[in-house]
Amino acid sequence: MADESVILKVENLQIRFEGANAFTAVNKVSFQITKGVTLAIVGESGSGKSLTALALMGLLPKSASMSGEIILQSEAERYHLNNTNNKEWQDIRGKETAMVFQEPMSSLNPIMKVGRQLAECILTHQKISKSEAKQLAIEWLAKVQLPEPAKMYDRYPHQLSGGQKQRVMIAMAMCNHPVLLIADEPTTALDVTVQQEIIRLMGYLQEEHNTAMIFITHDLALAATIADDVLVMYRGEMVEYGNADDVLKAPKDVYTKALLASKPSAEHKGLRLPTVADFMNAGQGAEAIGSPQYKSTVSEELLLQVKDLNVWFTEESNMLGKAVKYFKAVDDVSFTLHRGEILGLVGESGCGKSTLSRSLMGLLPVHSGQILFNNEDIAAIPAKEWRRIRRQIQMIFQDPYGSLNPRMTIGDMLEEPMRIHNIVPVHELKKEALRLLDLVQLPADALKRYPHQFSGGQRQRIGIARALALRPQLLICDESVSALDVSVQAQILNLLKELQQEFRLTYLFISHDLSVVHYISDRVMVMQAGKIVESGDAEQVLKYPKNAYTQKLINSMPTL
Repeated sequence: MADESVILKVENLQIRFEGANAFTAVNKVSFQITKGVTLAIVGESGSGKSLTALALMGLLPKSASMSGEIILQSEAERYHLNNTNNKEWQDIRGKETAMVFQEPMSSLNPIMKVGRQLAECILTHQKISKSEAKQLAIEWLAKVQLPEPAKMYDRYPHQLSGGQKQRVMIAMAMCNHPVLLIADEPTTALDVTVQQEIIRLMGYLQEEHNTAMIFITHDLALAATIADDVLVMYRGEMVEYGNADDVLKAPKDVYTKALLASKPSAEHKGLRLPTVADFMNAGQGAEAIGSPQYKSTVSEELLLQVKDLNVWFTEESNMLGKAVKYFKAVDDVSFTLHRGEILGLVGESGCGKSTLSRSLMGLLPVHSGQILFNNEDIAAIPAKEWRRIRRQIQMIFQDPYGSLNPRMTIGDMLEEPMRIHNIVPVHELKKEALRLLDLVQLPADALKRYPHQFSGGQRQRIGIARALALRPQLLICDESVSALDVSVQAQILNLLKELQQEFRLTYLFISHDLSVVHYISDRVMVMQAGKIVESGDAEQVLKYPKNAYTQKLINSMPTL
């Protein structure tokens, strides 16, 4: 390397999977990173982003073969990572290169205290005593701004919030001062405010140690916030690479333009979102893609009235087992929802959004208050009546992987609820299942396949089809697009709007992504610590917020 400040140089990286279905997953990718610089690698699922990162960490699956050149320059040594054996990787990984993964819960050992896990990382690469490692681990817990670091050392992962766990992962990655840090979607599962804190923290640590960083994301607004350079990947190919401002403000490639256009914004309100497919089919003239307008379906009729709702959990009990102290997850909440309306519900994790939605489904007991659905107080009905109500209120969950039974075919999954609730005669079940697949734009042969044979976006469509199988009046969407790529997200949001137009559906739409909520909602409620702190017309609340907490949420959103 001619330039001593170049930490990583990748030339013609190619990753192939051999066998009956051989394919090239990453094809001739080249880039370099210098000290203190952040490179964002952006693209959809399957574009090769994470495989590129795994190649840089020596963690590719055994079925993959790699060619090309990867040179890492540390303070003392130059490494040819493409010719490195397992024993050499043990010295490099964690010391010279480190990685922060997307899901901190599965990255931490659940039966080991977080401090000990951090101390173990330090002892692996530094010749110090156990007591010195413990002290250094506590200092790192303080450095990543965790409260009471000495106490935090003795906690288990389940005792920490998502944001706190991710801070521990950052401490584990940075504690040995690596020259290269790879962050693979490290904030995808986090709220906007926590995301902003984590990004700020990583920037501060990067600056302090002059670390080179690769930040993998599908969020272009986040890439614009954090990156110096941007590399755009599509189906394993490098389609655009350069200075972040040049790539994101004046993209040359049609795919980059498509990713930028698919992100919901204020300009898209009331219009169909353009998708990547629209752009790729239209070619370079994609700016001229027409966007059909959605008409309002809101009626005067009230479908749902929530009055003074309280959902409390016992925190302390007396000797007789009687609750003496409660945690007020939903605290005196009142709101209305009109037939054909989309009501957005936003707030940070722990604010009570999901607790509220589960109480509306009868999945959590109500402490006090009323839930009037079609003028019937469903908060007071006996358990045996819930089967009738639940047919009319359905939920689309956040995780399209965890919410589908891996042992059932899609056909069985769609037919089972219709059989239980007698939606159609038995001999028409298959025909109705095919109609549902057609509604969510999936092929007929999906009936015989299993969930693992579909992508994340397709699984979410199956979840929507299953919810629609019972012909509900109210759909609760609980973070139903937050785990999806921006282009798949655009497809699902368009689908939800089209289904609403066709069937005059009513949605309670829960999300921490304010741009999505602004795009899809007629009205918005903002929830903080179990209370509704602001509500009103979506445009009014999210463009001209009155409450300080709403302003904080909006200011935390990354923007292009």
